[in-house]
Amino acid sequence: MANPNGLEGSHPVDLSRHPSGIVPTLQNIVSTVNLDCKLDLKSIALQARNAEYNPKRFAAVIMRIREPKTTALIFASGKMVCTGAKSEDQSRLAARKYARIIQKLGFNAKFKDFKIQNIVGSCDVKFTIGLELLAETHGAFSTYEPELFPGLIYRMKQPKIVLLIFFSGKIVLTGAKAREETYAAFENIYPVLTEFQKAHPKV
Repeated sequence: MANPNGLEGSHPVDLSRHPSGIVPTLQNIVSTVNLDCKLDLKSIALQARNAEYNPKRFAAVIMRIREPKTTALIFASGKMVCTGAKSEDQSRLAARKYARIIQKLGFNAKFKDFKIQNIVGSCDVKFTIGLELLAETHGAFSTYEPELFPGLIYRMKQPKIVLLIFFSGKIVLTGAKAREETYAAFENIYPVLTEFQKAHPKV
């Protein structure tokens, strides 16, 4: 999480890429890969230590590894979804590890069409935001129903990202296929947020 003097951890923030001085933290990467072979899920669940399979509840084996800390959903068709990684490289590494586990169990698994499907990022702008006014002014992009959900849902057209904006100044960005889209969406919204900054500073 970027702190006010423009440092993220010990690295100075590149203000040419992040004019706001804030770099959203990547929280979860969802990727898919095609193992390109039919899988016997029951056999995988019986042989793999870190796997669970309950076909009545869900038609996939749920497998977990500790490093990188991720969860995979493995389908009989050979399609796999990997969630929980904190970076694109980690997501690819985890997906490769799952593919290797499946190979070791005797399946002819390959590693095809790896694709990042969704990146979830978050940050804190360190000031409170007037959500009612923001919703009124940006009605075309905003959904704000505080009795249903405390955040304002902002659907950005370019890049195509959904932002959850909270009164506290916490922002969640979802829907990106590349981290640059997350960063661009945040830089687009930041001037808007400062415009609706609540007069009283956050204690």
